[in-house]
Amino acid sequence: MDELIPLDMLQDIAREYGYWAVFCGILLENMGIPIPGETVTLIGGFLAGNHELDVWYVFAAATVGAIIGDSGGYLVGYYGGWPLLVRIGKWLKVSETRLESVRDRFSQSAGKAVLFGRFVALLRVFAGPLAGITRMPYHKFLLCNAIGAATWAAVMISLSYFLGKLVPLTRLMHWVTEFTGIALAIVLGWAAIAWWMESRQATTLQ
Repeated sequence: MDELIPLDMLQDIAREYGYWAVFCGILLENMGIPIPGETVTLIGGFLAGNHELDVWYVFAAATVGAIIGDSGGYLVGYYGGWPLLVRIGKWLKVSETRLESVRDRFSQSAGKAVLFGRFVALLRVFAGPLAGITRMPYHKFLLCNAIGAATWAAVMISLSYFLGKLVPLTRLMHWVTEFTGIALAIVLGWAAIAWWMESRQATTLQ
């Protein structure tokens, strides 16, 4: 998505709409809409470092947008996510029993997924709906969501606020993208190993 929208255009949008651009960008991304919210947040921190925006307002906009956006994803997952996931599973030849196993496994670490998922590519978008699908208690979800959102916003904004004065913004975004991609690869690798071990155990029991 970042490649489809030039960086200069995103910077112009952030300058034009300021904190609203940061708020709406991360809110829509966390609701599952393909908006480069992370990039807009980094740009917000970069502009704050250049004294074009106030860093605390950028932090507040990113944090509140992330909390509300993820809550919207939670509600989608809670009220309609499971039937949709089952239909997608049938299309991908994944049985409902297997999906239930994945759901149960996610529910065991749902808090950690919501808390740290913002630093993992794609999981930042899907953690909310998955928490809703697993019926994670909303008060627990909201707590993990708020802490995760504030931590993520603080890290992203601090990076671009301070490092943006030393390195080009394009390079900084490349580093962040690489980190979130590596984190995703680690999560997928762990999930694949766990899936393989479970399948092997089931085969042995048969």
